[in-house]
Amino acid sequence: MALKGGVKLGYAVPKLGFGDLGFEPSGLVCCKVRDKEGVHKWECYGCFSRLSAHWPIRSVDDERSSSSAAELRQLVSQIGGNGSTRLQKDSSPLPRPLSVTDFSVSPNDGMKVRVSYKGLPGSYSEDAALKAYPRCETVPCDEFEDAFKAVELWLAEKAVLPIENSLGGSIHRNYDLLLRHRLHIVGEVQLAANLCLLALPGVRTDHLKRVLSHPQALAQSDIYLSKLGVVRENVDDTAGAAQLVASNGLRDAGVVASARAAEIYGLNILAERIQDDSYSITRYLVLARDPIIPRTNLPYKTSIVFTLDEGPGVLFKALAVFSLRNINLTKIESRPQRKRPVRVVDDSNTGNAKYFDYLFYIDFEASMAEPRAQTALGHLQEFATFLRVLGCYATDSAP
Repeated sequence: MALKGGVKLGYAVPKLGFGDLGFEPSGLVCCKVRDKEGVHKWECYGCFSRLSAHWPIRSVDDERSSSSAAELRQLVSQIGGNGSTRLQKDSSPLPRPLSVTDFSVSPNDGMKVRVSYKGLPGSYSEDAALKAYPRCETVPCDEFEDAFKAVELWLAEKAVLPIENSLGGSIHRNYDLLLRHRLHIVGEVQLAANLCLLALPGVRTDHLKRVLSHPQALAQSDIYLSKLGVVRENVDDTAGAAQLVASNGLRDAGVVASARAAEIYGLNILAERIQDDSYSITRYLVLARDPIIPRTNLPYKTSIVFTLDEGPGVLFKALAVFSLRNINLTKIESRPQRKRPVRVVDDSNTGNAKYFDYLFYIDFEASMAEPRAQTALGHLQEFATFLRVLGCYATDSAP
């Protein structure tokens, strides 16, 4: 069955431009211009191919950008020349736009790429980026959204974002950002966490009065920390907690962070694998501007998001399109729509009823190159009021 209009698959296109990816002109350093012969082409006015290793990327207000070429040149000049933006301008030429042929079947292709992530060097997200691309140049960012923007603004080629943890569950913020931004999922990384207790050299466990870390890291090591009898203090990032203790010389404070954070910030490891569940795994998504070409020679996974009209059995019918094609669903997540959270339905006998209007995120085990996946999405389109393919990528089964 052919797909109806409105399903954005994007895999039959050999090379996608900004229009195909749905980018807004706001904040970009490239724009489409017409030459003397009337031919449209893309012109780029600058690039930041190298970022400071010590300062994370921060958001830039979209209202400061402009669609005109002159103002774009001025924006690039301001960002590159002003040290307060924490970016270092490089004189190297703008790299050519990436196409689907630039992405391998597996994220472990060893390319020298820039990968953005939320946090500071030594965070678990950076560990995930290095697992996906061992030779990559990591780009720290202040917030999850900044990691998305770093790829959209060509400051990085990939972004690595956590999406769910085996103990803490789903990271809902990143589900919302997947829909807000038009990046494609091109891979996944499963990382087994090793939560370590760190402290300054010479500090013993019985010296600690408090322990700093991300709230989830503290929650996942609850049993061990309860035995220590220490006060727990929340910090936005595990590596940030390590940097805070090291830079301020806090000898009464410990940190729950990675072993690599201990090496980076000069801390000692007092204990390893202190998490309550010894096998805690976090799943990360690898995002890029362009999708990869799906194949069938490896296990593939496809991620989609859709909405449905209210009605009896409509969700059952939507999920049945996969069961009918023997397609396994590995993840189902529902999120209320932010702009239209409540739907009012007129019940003839009881008056108006109010329901949450949901977005449904689904991961299923099939490649978009398989006819059964195309047929299932065509069938789903009969029930869905909105449907978007977030990405098709090789499955990572090795934590």
